[in-house]
Formats: sequence, C-alpha cells, structure tokens
Amino acid sequence: MTFGAMPPPRSRPPQQRSRARRFVPLGIAAWVVLEVWLLIAVGDATNGLTVFVLLVAGVVAGSLVIKRAGRRAWRNLTETLQAAGPTEPSASPRPPADGKGNNTLRMLGGLLLMVPGLLSDVAGLLCLFPPTGKLIQRRAEKLLSGRTGTAPGSFGDAFRQARIHHPDGKVVQGEVIRDDEPPSSPRQDPPLTR
Repeated sequence: MTFGAMPPPRSRPPQQRSRARRFVPLGIAAWVVLEVWLLIAVGDATNGLTVFVLLVAGVVAGSLVIKRAGRRAWRNLTETLQAAGPTEPSASPRPPADGKGNNTLRMLGGLLLMVPGLLSDVAGLLCLFPPTGKLIQRRAEKLLSGRTGTAPGSFGDAFRQARIHHPDGKVVQGEVIRDDEPPSSPRQDPPLTR
C-alpha cells in the first residue's frame, strides 16, 4: 500500500446543464399550473362538490387499480416460484399465461389516477386503456433500450464508440500486486496458550 500526499484537485471546466435538467422542472411547473387551472375551470363550470367528487373518485379508482395490479404481481411471483421448484433456483420468470402481464403500466396508471388533477387522470386512463397502453409500453421500451439515439454508422454511433474506446482519462490510485513468484507457504506460528 502506498502512502503519500494527495494530488491537488484538477480544475474542471464548468459543465453545461443537460436539456432534461433544464426543461423537466419547467415541464412539471407547467403541468401543475395547468392542473390547477383545469380544476378551477371545472369548478366554475359546475360547482366545488363536483370537483371534490372527481378528485375522490380518482383516488379511489387509482387505489383499486394499484391493489389489483399488486395482487396480480404477487400471484405471478408465487406461480413462478412454485413452477421453478427447489431444484431450479435460476429459472427465469415467465409472462403469465392469461396474457394480462404488464403490471408496471397498470401501477403507473393507478398512481396517475391517484394524483389530484384532471390531466393526470386522463394520463392514467390512457395507461390503463389496452391499445394506448401497448403503444406507451412499446415507446417506453424503445426509449429505455437506447436504440432511438444512434443508428449504426451514424455520427452519434461513432461518437459513442470513440467514448467507449477512449476513456475520459480519470486516474484511479491503487496498488499493483503481481503473482510472478509462487506464493510462499503460510507462517507456522505456535499456538497461543493462556
């Protein structure tokens, strides 16, 4: 192990904020303002009791959806574990036979129903409606898999390959241990007696 003075910290150029870090807070603020404006507009068009009933109905419906999706996920887990048995601990989970998988999207829909507001209720219902749910699922899988950003042979693909093969130059301090010579036999110390 080496001991010594720590090298002086390198000065880094200021990093620019990414688009997501810049626009996500603005998007959330705009979403909240629009939700409040819609609730006020519905309250003006009808009455406050209607708005209250809509909000409570969204919370109740969302909690029922989340409860049902959680039960389905638990049932699928127990079926998978029972089917794998004790002899196959590495069995991969299988999709349910009834074709009603995708509990993640159902839970997201239930959560959006529970969030107070009309836009979040519409977004939650879109997650729960099967055709739009499948569309959302495909789009999310495509975004999360990373295939959307760069096509093979494009400039973005070349940049990603260059970053893979040329790391950013960070140095990790450590110690090199070589196994050139055979390990020596362990020490034979006499046993300690009391």
